[in-house]
Amino acid sequence: MSQYLVTGCAGFIGWRVSEFLLKEGHKVIGVDEINSAYDIQLKEWRLNTLMGYSNFIFQKLNLADPVKLSQLFEDYPISAVIHLAARAGVRQSLENPWIYVESNITATLNLLELMRKRGISKMVLASTSSVYAGQKPPYHEDLKVDTPLSPYAATKKSAELLAYTYHHLYDLDITVVRYFTVYGPAGRPDMSILRFIKWILEGKPIEIYGDGTQSRDFTYIDDIAQGTILALKPLGYEIINLGGGRNPISVNRVIELLEDLIGKRAIKNYKDFHKADVRVTWAEIEKAKRLLSWEPEVTLEEGLRRTVQWALENEDLIKRIQI
Repeated sequence: MSQYLVTGCAGFIGWRVSEFLLKEGHKVIGVDEINSAYDIQLKEWRLNTLMGYSNFIFQKLNLADPVKLSQLFEDYPISAVIHLAARAGVRQSLENPWIYVESNITATLNLLELMRKRGISKMVLASTSSVYAGQKPPYHEDLKVDTPLSPYAATKKSAELLAYTYHHLYDLDITVVRYFTVYGPAGRPDMSILRFIKWILEGKPIEIYGDGTQSRDFTYIDDIAQGTILALKPLGYEIINLGGGRNPISVNRVIELLEDLIGKRAIKNYKDFHKADVRVTWAEIEKAKRLLSWEPEVTLEEGLRRTVQWALENEDLIKRIQI
């Protein structure tokens, strides 16, 4: 079995990818700095579930620190790097773009340099549908994406470019996976679905930016985790969309489904549409089907049902989380 370095292991996607690998019997060295980008109680909940596996090792580490990161590579033989750590979120990146450069660009460069020096050839690099801002959906991987609308999107595109450079110069095998609106149990509290669930349960107004007709290609966490692991296969350098691949679903429709699942009506508070947001995200996933034999299996209705069930089972945690 292989030994994988998973960065951002206490994050939403990193947690689920780590769990899938651990269940398959692989060894996972999980790295996370447990920053305060959002309520750490949720990160601690995820990390605690991973600590129950004997084949899991956790290192609290800032990837922008090249000295400590280098020591990690010395201490553990690593088969491949699954780089999921990042500062995420469009609106937050407008408030502090510098931390996005450190977390999304500098950290990626540090990893690539250590892979080059130590002869580790494979990286799966997480990217985002936000890089497609300004393009006409559905989004396919060959689109020119030079018009980012936020520092978040700009730094993720920069990480992709660095990865290509290291592939070209040093023959690193890097698969970039662009994620589309990932949701599910223990999801990020700065994203709409967990926020909506919390507000509906607590009887508080839910905040909707725009009129709610904006739509997203919602993709369930387990599908995303499986696609990420499949991307470990040797491919050279590829950019691959991982998204629902179906017609995008409006925010208003998601609210309706959540109301039915929770059995409670939402109090809606509509706000101005944010200029850094996009109206529609929609993944073209033919490349994922062809190269990874991957396509999503969980419908939005089923995924929301599982997410609401998790929230009800962990209602005390949901109540404590600050959003």
